[in-house]
Amino acid sequence: MGMMLTPYFLYYLLICLVTAAIGYNRKLGFWGYFFASILLTPLIGLLLVIVSSKNPVRS
Repeated sequence: MGMMLTPYFLYYLLICLVTAAIGYNRKLGFWGYFFASILLTPLIGLLLVIVSSKNPVRS
């Protein structure tokens, strides 16, 4: 049958994207937090963003 994109799955992906966007300037970066949010949960991904350190400013 193939994978159907249900509204719940789309909301889940949207929340994962928001979590990744918040973690853009953090240690793991956008993709690291995006995949962590997908594999674990967006809540755990957000907690990882909160406890991670920010990247130093690059000149």
